[in-house]
Amino acid sequence: LGEVCDQPMAVIGIAASSKRGASLYLKTISARGGNPQLVVPRSESGVDEIVSSIDALMLTGGPDIDPWQYQEDRNPEAGLELDPKRDQFEMGLLRSALDRHMPVLAICRGMQLLNVVLGGKLIQDLPNHRAGPAAEDRESAYHRIYISPGSRLGAIIGAGGFVRVNSRHHQGLREAQKASSLIASAYSLDDGIIEAVESPDYDWVIGVQWHPEREDEMPKGFSNLFQGFLERAETFSEKSRASD
Repeated sequence: LGEVCDQPMAVIGIAASSKRGASLYLKTISARGGNPQLVVPRSESGVDEIVSSIDALMLTGGPDIDPWQYQEDRNPEAGLELDPKRDQFEMGLLRSALDRHMPVLAICRGMQLLNVVLGGKLIQDLPNHRAGPAAEDRESAYHRIYISPGSRLGAIIGAGGFVRVNSRHHQGLREAQKASSLIASAYSLDDGIIEAVESPDYDWVIGVQWHPEREDEMPKGFSNLFQGFLERAETFSEKSRASD
């Protein structure tokens, strides 16, 4: 018989459109000892039931968020590709996770969704950004950003100041669109687009506009983001078991 693990692996709910779209996220969590569970809009379980079965929530890249969700009309020139069903489903997941003070890592579209759920808006189309949602087969663009050295993000990845990251989005937010309860912890040097946010109101809620799961495109220290996320998920799991 094999050894019995003293501590069960933290279960990470990974919200995505499909298994193919989530493949890199699933691989990244598995490689670090987590237990990734794919969560898609057609999941049979209800939102609260799903969230009660996981220890942390990861929101991934994908199609644009319907402007209706932040009380704006759709811009016909923006080239939007929408999935309203996914919007509704993931907004419910996120609200349930926040109610539980569960760790949340929100990536690209996920960061935008986090901002909208907390009362912010989005810029529907950014000039000079690669258009369309994060299609798996196209190449990433790159740009330089500034990370606040005093931010939680900077402490986790062990880097502040100027760094180069990948870019696969055509929507985003500046200060005017940012939810008032979020703190911007990174900016693009090119156009002032917010590249990362974090919440002071919750234990561990971080959003990044780039794609850290594409590890070969990122500075080495950025992989610490996943390790920090998993460590906080394990802490959340321990607290949950202790309260049962």
